[in-house]
Amino acid sequence: MTVEVGDPVRRSGIRDGGGGPAAEGGRDEGTVPLPRAEPAATTEAEAEAKPGSPAGGGRAETRRARKKAKPRWRRVLLWTSGSLAFLVLAAAAAVYFYIEHLNGNIESDELNLGNNRLERSQPNADGQVPLNILLLGSDSREGANQELGGGSEGGERADVQLLMHASADRSNITLISVPRDTVVDIPECTDPETGEVYPETRDRINSSLGHGGPGCVVATWEEMTGIPIDHFMMLDFQGVVSMADAVGGVPVCVQQNIQDPESHLRLPAGENIVEGEDALRWLRTRHAFGDGSDVGRTRAQQMYLSNMADELQNSTSLTNPTELMDLAEAATNALTVDNGLASVQDLYGLGEDLRSVPGDRINSITMPWLPDPANPDVTVVPDPAESEELFALVRDDIALDDQDAAPAEEDEGESASPEATADPPAEVPVTVRNGTGDVATGEPPVDGRASDITEALVAQGYTGATTDPVPEPQASSQLLYQEEADRANAEALAEALGLPHSVVRISPSADGITLIVGNDWREGTGYQEPTPDESAEGGSDSGSDAGGEEQAVDDEAILFGDQEDCMEVNPLPQYTW
Repeated sequence: MTVEVGDPVRRSGIRDGGGGPAAEGGRDEGTVPLPRAEPAATTEAEAEAKPGSPAGGGRAETRRARKKAKPRWRRVLLWTSGSLAFLVLAAAAAVYFYIEHLNGNIESDELNLGNNRLERSQPNADGQVPLNILLLGSDSREGANQELGGGSEGGERADVQLLMHASADRSNITLISVPRDTVVDIPECTDPETGEVYPETRDRINSSLGHGGPGCVVATWEEMTGIPIDHFMMLDFQGVVSMADAVGGVPVCVQQNIQDPESHLRLPAGENIVEGEDALRWLRTRHAFGDGSDVGRTRAQQMYLSNMADELQNSTSLTNPTELMDLAEAATNALTVDNGLASVQDLYGLGEDLRSVPGDRINSITMPWLPDPANPDVTVVPDPAESEELFALVRDDIALDDQDAAPAEEDEGESASPEATADPPAEVPVTVRNGTGDVATGEPPVDGRASDITEALVAQGYTGATTDPVPEPQASSQLLYQEEADRANAEALAEALGLPHSVVRISPSADGITLIVGNDWREGTGYQEPTPDESAEGGSDSGSDAGGEEQAVDDEAILFGDQEDCMEVNPLPQYTW
């Protein structure tokens, strides 16, 4: 028979545990003892389930500890943490790709296409640096812009131009606009894409955009103002429409019912909310505002942009994700910026930088101008005295609502004082050029003017003064210095000649210290500031497009950011209803 280990077999006559052999042929009468088998190995599961298992069972005990079921709360926590981590990563990826999408919407271009680029603004004593941004509205002729009134003649123009100056300490902002029909010197510019070189010319400032792009507008402004520009931002027609829609409309105000046959603007008297194409019509309206000059349109544009900034700051779009995305899409699709602002991150950083400026310290002004002597019924020119006074305030970082303040360095009487740091006159080389004469009016230069001033300088001890025979017609005199180290010498020279501080400018293209005797200094060896009558000579107040009145830096010209004045309407019957 087959005996399984552990099976008891009964044998007769033999005791359990007996030892002799079984009787031959014997019968089963009792229990036959079999060899004692080793206990079968206990499985881990049996050992774990076995009651009374001793503690400290070595590796078996460690394995048993590992096999214990985890508490439910731990499994829930692990699952939740993993899910949240996935969601965070997914959200981060979505944000990243969305930001990259917005970055792809933004067009960018070179900042300055001219040859004579100014050095950046110098920091103040606390290391803070002023910020200058040129804001442009493009009269583009491409795509949907043509349907919105861009037309197809004359090339692309920058009909809206404002320089935004944020003070070094970000306590105030100055906005300077120019009429689009201001005639200025446009420097030579090179198109970065085609390589086409546009020669230096004299034309309306809005045409400078067609000389290679917004970088030529920047070069023109630097040439005109002596103010270094750090960035530009440009919107086209379609951008104005989409931005107005995204922000929910912009409030504007007119004193009477207004209609314009050209722009098709039609609004009742009082405050109106304009959006879409009405916003565009507001910005393009010219003859229906005020006396019908371009200055009226410029002031209307200032009102619109100032109120749009308020709407953006206070808009619920900034807290509503859907509306915020619509606004982000509209803004990035509408913008062309310089390469230094070519990402959402850069634009956000710029916004954060300007957030601290108080709303009641945002001051707007139109550049002082005179009717253009060559075409007084159509175009204007910068007022040589008053516009330079305004530009000097910006270069010296003085707010328009604090014009009487002197630059901090002059208050402190430290190293900026010419008497304290200027070199002896004999050690200061000076180049003098004849800038008298006016190309626009045909007024001839004064012969020998540079030589006369050179002799006067030598008589005062500036024995290194020399005459440059090449004429350089300039409406107003300028004293240029090449490096910051030359500034004290330039200011001392200006004092010696009776020149105002505002004519002293830094210019990297200057040959050391260069004095340009402008058309405002046609006689005498001591500079005499022109009287208002002299500065307006050759102008016209005939009720032309130019407006017929000289503009100046005065309180009436300043429009504060929170101003609520309504636009005057042209009283001619075709502009009201």
